[in-house]
Amino acid sequence: MAGMNTEETNVDLKDAETKDAQPTEAADPAQVSADADATEADVSEADLDQEEQEKQPMTGGKDQDGDAPSAGAEMDGAEKNGSVKLKIPEEAEEVKFTGLNKEELLRVAGTPGWVRTRWALLVVFWLGWLGMLVGAVLIILQAPRCRDLPATNWWNEGPLYQIGNIQAFTDTRNLKGVEQKVGSLSQLKVRGLVVGPIHVAPADDAMNLRFEEVSPEVGNLEQFKGLVQAAHKKGISVVLDLTPNYQGSSGPWFSNISVTNVAERLKSALVFWLNEGVDGVQLSGVERVASVVPSLWADIRVIVQNGTDDRPNKRVLIGVTERSSAEDVSALLSFTGVDLLISRVLLPSNMDATDRAEAVQLLYSSHTQTKLAWGLGGLGDGHLGSLVGPALVKLHQLLLLTLPGTPVVNYGDEIGLMDKGTKFPSMLWDSDEELNGTMQEERAERLSCRSFFRSLSELRGKERSLLFGDFLLLSNSSSSLAYLRVWDQSKRYLAAFNWAEEAAVLQLNDAALPLRAEVVFSTNSSVLPPDSSVNLANLQLGPGQATLLSFPYTS
Repeated sequence: MAGMNTEETNVDLKDAETKDAQPTEAADPAQVSADADATEADVSEADLDQEEQEKQPMTGGKDQDGDAPSAGAEMDGAEKNGSVKLKIPEEAEEVKFTGLNKEELLRVAGTPGWVRTRWALLVVFWLGWLGMLVGAVLIILQAPRCRDLPATNWWNEGPLYQIGNIQAFTDTRNLKGVEQKVGSLSQLKVRGLVVGPIHVAPADDAMNLRFEEVSPEVGNLEQFKGLVQAAHKKGISVVLDLTPNYQGSSGPWFSNISVTNVAERLKSALVFWLNEGVDGVQLSGVERVASVVPSLWADIRVIVQNGTDDRPNKRVLIGVTERSSAEDVSALLSFTGVDLLISRVLLPSNMDATDRAEAVQLLYSSHTQTKLAWGLGGLGDGHLGSLVGPALVKLHQLLLLTLPGTPVVNYGDEIGLMDKGTKFPSMLWDSDEELNGTMQEERAERLSCRSFFRSLSELRGKERSLLFGDFLLLSNSSSSLAYLRVWDQSKRYLAAFNWAEEAAVLQLNDAALPLRAEVVFSTNSSVLPPDSSVNLANLQLGPGQATLLSFPYTS
């Protein structure tokens, strides 16, 4: 039955198509023209409708749950020409929060609950504030107080470098040559140059002594001024040695009869040279003039040591004595009133490590360390290398630069210069000259000594414990010595020395010491390399070896 219905339907469709395909009968031409115009108008109207619909936004269909239009209506309307109509819901009106008005706030704030809450928060705030205040006060009271820095002067800040013979110091053999070497001296971190004597002073001839005239053998006044200016630019002060009879044999002040006359003439010379820019004066044999003409000596001190409005910076008065007893040097330092006194107290002849330790301890306990000066060698004694031997040059450099006080070195001591038959040997300056094997080794040793000195001098200028720290003797024997330099909460430094020809073991168990310390410098870096850690209870030093150790402050 179903098959028959299908066949009948197909036959009907075919019949309809056949009728549509058959040609229509001839029509009236006027009617045809009118139908054509109507058809054209319908097409134009359809095109306009299509363009209008294309301009409409594409929208989705209506909700399926609503009243759905017929399928034909959908085809004629929403989905015609592929366009879709979408209904955009209206935005909900935004709700604005206006908060409480003034009356409402006052009414709520006055309720008992809020009143109690405000009072509780106020009490908590003030209790917290008072607690923090009390805590801060307790921290301040319990924290260790920093020590006030001691009063120091420029000559306490670094080594003083003595150039006693101008002609031996430079190739030009004059003051201009010294000026040319200021840059090299600045690298050593020296704080002052002690120049001369350079004035005209025939040997043992007080009558022809001329303090204010530069000897032609070493240059002229203009060259000296140039030296002073160049040194000041590098932060180096210049001290002039005005020892009267520096070339004679009858003593630095000639005879006792001449002391009064020479001292009187010196007063006017001091004013002259201070006006030329020198930062201090050095005099040998101060015990004689201070005892023979005390009033004139007092005048000399006033001229040098008292500042003026034109020159407010303090100038140094350095005395030099031949005395070697610590007791004598201490008494003379107090008697003369000089700022520094260079003596022979550390010279190695007939002195062992125990004697050195006792001498240093006596002077340190009797005077402020800003008045102590330590030197080995000088105008009358020669150079460090010849006095102690080349192997011990670095050991004594370490000693001078770590003792409490001002280190004073002779020109060439930084490279281990040897006297070689004269106490004023020519200074050896590094050059690019090609050297043979032996001379290359000597040059390498000179450069090593200079580098060691420069590094020590630089460290001393930075560390408060080495600049003005307390001196604590830890251990000493006939051949070894160890002491500690400490300042407040700064890093601590321990210096240890062994003068013996065999190795030594120092057992340092002081309560102020930790178990271990770090090596900063060593005269033999192969045995104690820098930055290595050592046991202070069993500190081993090789023959003729010295080392500088450090450890931090602990509360």
